[in-house]
Amino acid sequence: MRYSPPVTKGPFPAVTEPTDPRARGDIAGRKSDHLDIVLNPTLSGRRASSGFDAIVFEHLALPELALSAIDLSTRFLGRSLNAPLLISSMTGGPERAARINHNLAEAAEALGIALAVGSQRIAIEGRATGGLDRSLRDLAPSIPILANVGAAQLGLGYGRGEAERAVEMIGADALIIHLNPLQEAVQPGGDTDWRGILRAIETLARDLAVPLVVKEVGAGISGALARRLVEAGAQTIDVAGAGGTSWAAVEAERSEDALTRATALVFSDWGIPTARAIADVRRACPETTVIGSGGIKTGLDVAKAIRLGADLAGQAAASLGAADRSAEAVVTHFSAVITQLRIACFCTGSADLKALRQAPLLAPPDYLE
Repeated sequence: MRYSPPVTKGPFPAVTEPTDPRARGDIAGRKSDHLDIVLNPTLSGRRASSGFDAIVFEHLALPELALSAIDLSTRFLGRSLNAPLLISSMTGGPERAARINHNLAEAAEALGIALAVGSQRIAIEGRATGGLDRSLRDLAPSIPILANVGAAQLGLGYGRGEAERAVEMIGADALIIHLNPLQEAVQPGGDTDWRGILRAIETLARDLAVPLVVKEVGAGISGALARRLVEAGAQTIDVAGAGGTSWAAVEAERSEDALTRATALVFSDWGIPTARAIADVRRACPETTVIGSGGIKTGLDVAKAIRLGADLAGQAAASLGAADRSAEAVVTHFSAVITQLRIACFCTGSADLKALRQAPLLAPPDYLE
């Protein structure tokens, strides 16, 4: 069934309850389950490689640089960043999500890096905010904040009203549309009618006052699809490739049905490796802002993503444990990532990110030729 049209009242449209019974299920509980499973290092299934192991920098034994003078700054969505980092979308049940979102906002502001929130579906539909309100912008007044809704919801009737509400409720600088067809396909009751989604994205890009970002959730975006999305109006592509969290494996872990679990596990290593996705999207979209995410674990991975063509690198699962504890833990985690990125620049003779993009590689993969 399709989503009922919203009725506008006051500054935000009042969204009616979905008519599809499964959409009224315990979404909050499912989101909290996702966090617990991602934090568990013993997920079943095969793990995909991000492809970063094949990227090896040529070491420069005489860098002629001061480590402390290396400039990691960049700009994104009209705001200055101290490092090319995005805290990628995380989610969870409302109470837990509120704590995580506040910790992330405080840390991102302290570090001067960007922040993307997880799916705002629950908040948009009025069931709980999960910390997704103006307090987020109050905690992080100077950094880019990205709102987030699912492409599957566009197929259920979400449009400009819901998108604007997602942006306005947190004072966001851009809106992410996340693509998760594999997750929906292996999830019991998932939304699997994706006809017309590209046209819906094109309409949103035309009508929305803020830039549109399109991202995958862990299976990657090809260069060819990225080109189509950019032509439809997307201003930023987050490749979110294979090598990080496998949502097929996560859904397998949640499943109580043996056949459903087995089917999901078949696809646990499905997707385009992040390293290749970055290079392919950059080649197909030379003028587009590209975010490299999916298996970004260290500052060296960030350096490799930048070298392959990303403007920013996004990290979620690797920082989730810190986000679940405190803002201070998040700052400690990302401070280490920034230090590692700075050392990678130092040992390649890269005074800034522009130079890092040209740093020599040993035996580059075929797809870079």
